[in-house]
Amino acid sequence: MMDQVAPLPFSIADFRARVAAQAEAQPGDEFGDHRFNPGHPRLKHIKPLRDAAVLIPVIDHADGATVLLTKRAEKLRSHSGQVAFPGGTIDPTDPGPEAAALRETFEEIGLDRDHIEIIGRMPDYVSGSGYRIVPVLSVVRPGFSLTLNADEVDAAFEVPLRFLMDPANHARDSRMWNDLEWFFYEMPYGGQRIWGVTAGIVRTLYERLYA
Repeated sequence: MMDQVAPLPFSIADFRARVAAQAEAQPGDEFGDHRFNPGHPRLKHIKPLRDAAVLIPVIDHADGATVLLTKRAEKLRSHSGQVAFPGGTIDPTDPGPEAAALRETFEEIGLDRDHIEIIGRMPDYVSGSGYRIVPVLSVVRPGFSLTLNADEVDAAFEVPLRFLMDPANHARDSRMWNDLEWFFYEMPYGGQRIWGVTAGIVRTLYERLYA
């Protein structure tokens, strides 16, 4: 019997195996901005939390998987111009976080769900802006076309999974909030600044699957 060949690093096969093997989040496990800012006064003002979901679209390229990200429209009132995963608030009509993530992804960038396979979830991520976010893990089949909603998204781009899962690319930064320092990760790539909640979710993905 031939030995089973391990999947190539940062391939979709490897990503699937890591998702399947990830440890279940235990009751009381909490992930989010508070892990980088323990005891920060800003966190006292974020309850009740609003429920949201984002899609983590990992694209199945033969030469290495990539992650699809968006740049939010500059004209938006909140988080304008920031890099984000496609997603948004979970509506009462959504059957669950997966459905919300798929709906928002199609509304924002026109990525059809026929190209998307949901393969799991990450633990909820609590943002300093008051959202409880469900990161939905997915594999995206190449050959899709995108139609960007200009009211919500200025651009969509891909980043190699290898780059995002390399802790050498995870820089710590901070900014002042009401005269107090707020810490976050940032991962500049190709002229885009991946930071804040998006970088926090990427960091959590790294810690759970690749660390």
